[in-house]
Amino acid sequence: MNGPLALYTDTVRSGWVDYNRHMMDGFYAVAFSYATDAFLDYVGLDAAYRTQSGCSTYTAEGHILFLRELKEDAPLRFTTQLLGYDRKRMHIFHTMHHATEAYLAATCEWMMIHVDAGQGRSAPLPEMVLDQLATIYQVHTTLSIPPQAGRIISLQTKRVGG
Repeated sequence: MNGPLALYTDTVRSGWVDYNRHMMDGFYAVAFSYATDAFLDYVGLDAAYRTQSGCSTYTAEGHILFLRELKEDAPLRFTTQLLGYDRKRMHIFHTMHHATEAYLAATCEWMMIHVDAGQGRSAPLPEMVLDQLATIYQVHTTLSIPPQAGRIISLQTKRVGG
């Protein structure tokens, strides 16, 4: 591992296409959710863990940036970068590329929280997961922070010079 994780690929499915014959905005979120599931499996927060522990992860906040349109049957390649974590949260950043034309189609930034589903409240991540996150983060801190990370939505324009 010397860059963002490449854990998931997919294809723009016929049911994901809108009346403009482009991938519908809501299905970008679905595809990014599948990429998130691949990351969660990778760090040990898989289905077996959820069943055994009664814990899961919830998305607390997210931001998708739509950069280029995608059409039906377009092959998709995702990367995932761990931007930060603590005992209960993970800050992840995904990219979605057209797999053969290699252009960046969209990015997604999520804040994930580990939750005890029975209690409905946040809970500490298990040590084995924290160890895996530490290993990933050690590599990912050497990477540039993607320019799309940390964006906000606003109609306000920045004023130069106050």
